[in-house]
Amino acid sequence: MEVLLTGATGFLGANVARHLLARGDSVRVTVRDTSSGLCLAGLDVQRVRVGLQDTDQLARSLEGVEGIYHVAGTWDPSPAGRERMWSVHVDATRSLCEAALLAGVRRLVFCSSSVTVGYGPTDNPGNEDTPIRDLDAVYGVDVPLRWYHDSKVEAERVVKSFAKRGLETVIVNPDYVVGAWDIKPTSGALIVAMARRRVPFYPPGGKCFIDADDCAAGHLAAMDQGEVGRRYLLGNWNLSYGEFMGGVAQALGRSPPAIELPAALLGAAGVLGARLRRVAPGLDPQVLQSMAAQRYRDGSRAREELGVPRTPIEDSIGKALAWFREYGYC
Repeated sequence: MEVLLTGATGFLGANVARHLLARGDSVRVTVRDTSSGLCLAGLDVQRVRVGLQDTDQLARSLEGVEGIYHVAGTWDPSPAGRERMWSVHVDATRSLCEAALLAGVRRLVFCSSSVTVGYGPTDNPGNEDTPIRDLDAVYGVDVPLRWYHDSKVEAERVVKSFAKRGLETVIVNPDYVVGAWDIKPTSGALIVAMARRRVPFYPPGGKCFIDADDCAAGHLAAMDQGEVGRRYLLGNWNLSYGEFMGGVAQALGRSPPAIELPAALLGAAGVLGARLRRVAPGLDPQVLQSMAAQRYRDGSRAREELGVPRTPIEDSIGKALAWFREYGYC
């Protein structure tokens, strides 16, 4: 199958690219002059230098393509982040869908995010149909996490609108991904921090985790058999941060973090992060505060309808650590 992949120089895209090549697909990847070559080194892919908002140029680059994996995305907590995230998530998605129609592409898989999916406690996790109640309390007002959420929601709306125009679109919503090729790192930042030094504390909340290879497999399955217009939450293991960090500590041969951080302290750190955002943009208050909440989700739809595999989280942590060590992160 001839496919186009956006975002191949990032964490998820790099894993999707390898899964596509492993099954024999012919892969074109969009790149920019500023893109890192690490994730593409040694891969038999065709690089296409094209702006993701140039519809005509995109349409020409899609000649002969049967399916598109739109994995490109960004998290930008800087003052210009709102405009940049909207441009990458919404404007580029609209242009790519328009180009797909012009080029006669049959199908598109859009990689959104779990932030658009509701959540709950361990005994009642959220799923693709669970609404997020009180967005202002969950993601804040006019702050980076809210910009990210809103741009992803709008991008999903754009993608669904093109399904009505004849483009077969399917949406996947990855949760906390763990594995190799996390070059920034993003989800793996916690693993890197623990590998560099002993971390005695853990946040009181929790998330839904998934192996990077399982997540990539979910993208391919969505292309092959996903229901048009449907969302698929990609997440396999609901774990507290204490449980997850305990697994990382075990892989490192260390004792697990033993002190639970009070939720109020994370809230205070969030306020401090808001004041220091210009010099330390990673200290986003909503991100810190979210680590105090039980944000568990149910990925059974993807497992049952798409056959997404369920790799043990211990294996995922091991793969991530091996990759970070190989490339000198820790």
